Amino acid sequence: MVISNEELKKIYFGAYSFEETSDGYLTAYQYTKAQMDYFEGAFDFWYDRSMATTAKTIEIRTDAKKISFDYKFTWKGSDDSFEIMTDGLITEIKYVKDLKEEGSLTFELKEGTKDIVIYLPADATVHIKNFDIDSAYEPLGKGEKVLWLGDSITQGYGPLRSSATYVSVANRLLGYDIINQGIGGYIYDAKSLMKMEGYTPDKIIVSLGTNQYGDGPAAVEEYYKVLMDVYGNDIPVLCISPIWRGDHLDEIEVFIKFCEDVKRIAGSYKNVTVVDGFKLLPHLEEYFLDKLHPNALGAEIYGRNLVEAIRKAGF
Repeated sequence: MVISNEELKKIYFGAYSFEETSDGYLTAYQYTKAQMDYFEGAFDFWYDRSMATTAKTIEIRTDAKKISFDYKFTWKGSDDSFEIMTDGLITEIKYVKDLKEEGSLTFELKEGTKDIVIYLPADATVHIKNFDIDSAYEPLGKGEKVLWLGDSITQGYGPLRSSATYVSVANRLLGYDIINQGIGGYIYDAKSLMKMEGYTPDKIIVSLGTNQYGDGPAAVEEYYKVLMDVYGNDIPVLCISPIWRGDHLDEIEVFIKFCEDVKRIAGSYKNVTVVDGFKLLPHLEEYFLDKLHPNALGAEIYGRNLVEAIRKAGF
C-alpha cells in the first residue's frame, strides 16, 4: 500500500513545514521561509545546511514485513546514512556513499508488531515519495515539543551515522518531539531568531559557541536577549556550554574563558538551566572524529550524559 504524502506527513517527525515538489517528492523544512531567506543572504554554507534532513525521522508501530520508498538527494554535506531501528535496535544501515543520487530503498522487517524508526541522513537534503508499507500502521507517540538550536555537532556531523548523533542518542531516551535547527558552522547569531508562525515549543535547548570563542561574549548576550524577546521568559531553556575541543589547545585558556562567559550570561536568566559541556564527554581524541566533532562513540557518551544532566536538573 503506497500512502499519500499527506498521510506520510503524519508519521514524519522533525519538520516545521512540508512542500511537495513538481515531481511528487515530499520536502520537509525545519526553518521558516524567512529564516532560510536570511541564511541565503548571509552565508551559502549555512543556507545549504538549513534545508538538510537534520534529525528527521519516520516513526510507526506496525506488523508490516516490508517498507520501501523512493528518495532523491538535492544536496550532500557528508556521507552518513539512512537507518532503521526496530524495537530500540538498529537493524539495517544504508550508507549515503553507497547510494545513487536518486533511487529506492527497501527494508525487510521481522515478524510481529514492532516499533520502527527510520532515520534520514543528517547532513544531506533528501526528498522522499511513494512510501510503501504492506500492513496497517500508526504513528509512535511523542512527548514535549522541543526546539534544538546549535551548530554542526547538533546538526549531526561527526558520527557519520544518522542514528548516532548526540541528539538522536539523547532523544531516544527523552522522547521529545524535536525540531533540530543545528547548522554546520553556526554561531550565536541573533538574526536567525524569528517567530515561527503556528509553532511554540514547550522547551528550547541551545548548544552553540564553539565556532566563535575568540570573539568575546557580546554575541552571546545579544542572542539570549533576542531569544527571550521572541519566545518570552516562561519557556524553559537549556544552555549547553561548548564541549571540549582538542584542535586549538594552544588557545585553550581563551576557549575556557568563553565557555565561562556563556554559562554566566545564560545562567543570568531565571528560565535558563545551564549544563557544563566540558563534563559531558572525555577530553580525549579517541572520542572525536577530528578533535572537534564527536565520533559515534563520543556522541553516544555525550547524548547519554546529557540525558542524565537534564533529568538531574529537572529540565
